[in-house]
Amino acid sequence: MPPIELAGRLLVATPLVGDGIFDRTVISVLAHSDEGALGVILNRPTATPAAEVLVGWGARAAAPGVVFDGGPVGTDGMIGLARGGAVDLHLDPDDLPDAPAEIRLFVGQAGWGPGQLEGEVAERAWWVVEPEPIDLVTRRPDTLWEDVLRRQGGVTAWYANYPDDLRAG
Repeated sequence: MPPIELAGRLLVATPLVGDGIFDRTVISVLAHSDEGALGVILNRPTATPAAEVLVGWGARAAAPGVVFDGGPVGTDGMIGLARGGAVDLHLDPDDLPDAPAEIRLFVGQAGWGPGQLEGEVAERAWWVVEPEPIDLVTRRPDTLWEDVLRRQGGVTAWYANYPDDLRAG
């Protein structure tokens, strides 16, 4: 059986991920190969206004207009994404005739070594699903995990109702 291609797809954390940085995350997988995988967390907004961090592109940040925590790796760098793909943040958007009107800015990324992500998927730590165009720039990142699960249907959709804490009564 050929390996599953994950680039361009979403990883949705299952309850097996548990507490921590990846709890209830939705990750857009940007690259996947034999050498590993790279993605960004789509539903971890920070309180930092994008316009204060990056002149030009920051003003084009989709609502809520803040920088997102893309993951625990490479937190000294920033990734810009638009619905059409990656954005070269070194260029001035005002000089580009086809610059996207809305982007999302991420500090850091999620990364996996060779075979690591495939192992996590096999252990059912992640649901692998197809993205919708709106997922990247959703106006409601706080409900993205539930929204993506609900549209899957069947048993997977039921997990959108999974409580934050099973001990809560």
